Amino acid sequence: MSFWRRVVVNALVFIATAGFFSQYFHVANIWVSLIAAFVLGLLNMFVKPVLLILSLPITFVTLGLFYFVINALMLEMTSFLIGDSFKFANFGAAFLVALILSFVNLIITNYFQTDH
Repeated sequence: MSFWRRVVVNALVFIATAGFFSQYFHVANIWVSLIAAFVLGLLNMFVKPVLLILSLPITFVTLGLFYFVINALMLEMTSFLIGDSFKFANFGAAFLVALILSFVNLIITNYFQTDH
């Protein structure tokens, strides 16, 4: 899936998740969601590989479950860079959104990889 498709999918997931979990996750509007998805894409491109290499031993010991913590950290970094218009109530909320985002991206990526 191309970078821009992933940005749009992530932005839609941000809006939907903020609607369902409004007490834990706040997105001001669709434009903030698109900007946050773009920033998350850039962080995933440049920062996440370094974090994955540094956390490889703990990821191996936890059988890959620490990968979701890294995804939540990426969302927290995105929230820090965007500001108050895109924020999480706590790290648990970021972890929940990371799980949802990973699951949706898995489904969407598998859909676009098959021939339709």
